[in-house]
Amino acid sequence: MAVTDVRPRPVAPPPRAPIPPLRHGFLSLVDTRWSPYLFIAPFFVIFAIFGLFPLAYTGWVSLHEWDLGGAGAFIGLDNYTTLFGDPDFWNAVVNTLGMLVLATVPQLLLAMVLASLLNQKLRGLTLLRMGVVLPIVTSVAAVGIVFSQIFDRDAGMVNGILGLFDVAPIDWRADKWSSWTAIATMVNWRWTGYNALIYLAAMQSIPRELYEAATVDGASKVRQFRSITVPMIRPSIIFTVIVSTIAGMQLFTEPLIFGQGGYAISGGSLRQFQTLSMYMFEKAFRDFDYGYGSAVAWMIFLLITLLAVVNFLVTRRGN
Repeated sequence: MAVTDVRPRPVAPPPRAPIPPLRHGFLSLVDTRWSPYLFIAPFFVIFAIFGLFPLAYTGWVSLHEWDLGGAGAFIGLDNYTTLFGDPDFWNAVVNTLGMLVLATVPQLLLAMVLASLLNQKLRGLTLLRMGVVLPIVTSVAAVGIVFSQIFDRDAGMVNGILGLFDVAPIDWRADKWSSWTAIATMVNWRWTGYNALIYLAAMQSIPRELYEAATVDGASKVRQFRSITVPMIRPSIIFTVIVSTIAGMQLFTEPLIFGQGGYAISGGSLRQFQTLSMYMFEKAFRDFDYGYGSAVAWMIFLLITLLAVVNFLVTRRGN
């Protein structure tokens, strides 16, 4: 008699997934861990070639006697020692810092007021917002020529307006303060709109509910601006302060065009509006003293770094 085996048979295990080759695993590891670094690597490579290398090479040149004939003797820090005792260098430092203050503080305050106005409900708002960008796209050479005519001593529009109030004509290129004011006016006209757009973008990200709640609590517009708007756009303020400081320390084209004539690179016959960048250019590319000019360039870099750190610490403490 035949017997049928009804016991359940063991289930065969599922087939194992094929093990990927080692090469695919390595590529996956690279993709997961290293691809973010590879994506941002081009920026750092370009920065190293066009930023760090020129900076280091300029430092190397500043340690040598270097003229049109090429590298001379290694002189260590002699160029910097001479620089600290150079009255023309300190005159350029004072001029640069003076124009920096006149061109940065009013510019950022006006930009904030302008951004606040553009953040209101106005007719033709898009046209108005586009209008503040126009000075940025204008050639800096054209701006310099036009403003040089506006501030002309004999036929300038500014002296014409002052004459209506019985104010004697001002020779805007003759003194420090008058030349600083004229040059700072050019810079302010060109960059106020740019900073206003940055502030405007930051203001539009502030929730409207905050203003509605402040209105219900009886806060005035000025109080809302001081207690809500300014604290909420603080990162943008820090950005514009640092960028404006860097640009102010590198001021070159506007005073150069304003100067005109044979004393253009000297910032006037008495160097009354010569900036640090102009002084560096004069030493390196007019006198062909590349070592000394490189020392001036490095001092500009150190001053910008110092001012940026001070700005950061002040704004951070305020936060």
